[in-house]
Amino acid sequence: MTPRHFLTGAELSAAELDALLDRALELKHAPLSSQALFGRSVALIFEKPSTRTRVSFEVGIQELAGHAVVLRADELQLSRGETPRDTALVLSRHVAAVGMRTGPDATLQELAQYSTVPIVNMLSARHHPCQALADLLTLREAYGRLGGLRLAYVGDGNNIARSLALLGALAGMHVAVASPTGYALEPDLSLPVGASGEVTLHTDPREAVAGACAVYTDVWVSMGDESTAQERRSALADYRVDDALLDRAAPGAFAMHDLPAHPGEEITPELLYGSRQRIWDQAENRRHAQKALLELLCAPATGR
Repeated sequence: MTPRHFLTGAELSAAELDALLDRALELKHAPLSSQALFGRSVALIFEKPSTRTRVSFEVGIQELAGHAVVLRADELQLSRGETPRDTALVLSRHVAAVGMRTGPDATLQELAQYSTVPIVNMLSARHHPCQALADLLTLREAYGRLGGLRLAYVGDGNNIARSLALLGALAGMHVAVASPTGYALEPDLSLPVGASGEVTLHTDPREAVAGACAVYTDVWVSMGDESTAQERRSALADYRVDDALLDRAAPGAFAMHDLPAHPGEEITPELLYGSRQRIWDQAENRRHAQKALLELLCAPATGR
């Protein structure tokens, strides 16, 4: 049987995304209720540093009665020139699924091409779909629905912005992305099949947040961007999320951030640690959303 992979989020249908979020809420309320990975292992490859991704996947797999095989880049032959193809062929003989946190999307695509088990994108240069699942779960908890909601993203049009746009549109949301010139998402972004929402691009953050149920931001200098740090900080200086910007959103709107944060840069400390945010809920919801995802991807072999 051909495995199901999760590389961008566009692999899901709108109905599957809705059901996955429903299941994630069930698992959040009963964390030890599923043994979907009983007696099975999941390989987690980390070529990039990680806090939330590693902890949420490792603990979540354990709660599903499985075993996480955590592999750092310097522990694999990938670091010595072995191909992703050969890595996929070997790991497929041992584990139920493989998660990878890497740079080039091409590495994940090659793994998926030759793997006989599901490949999960735990972060790549262009996509962070597992984070977006947790973000949508957080919004679903807050509002009871996603369809018709407006989510504003303010800052660099990076992998987080792209994944929010793709999965938010699939959930029927309007995702408004505000970025400075030179840092915007591609205007010809291809939305998933069945997406009923929309994505709009803005340069004025005040325009993007108008009517938004939440205002999302991310670091100005991501991993790999250190060489242009000062240039990026200068370009994004007017895109800080603070109370004044949040006041322009819908009543009751809250701040969101995927972390790690740089308080005083992309978000003020008052918002990050105050009462007008759901940032720490997002961090927890990584685990619950990813457990529902692993159930879905491994279902042909394991069920619940």
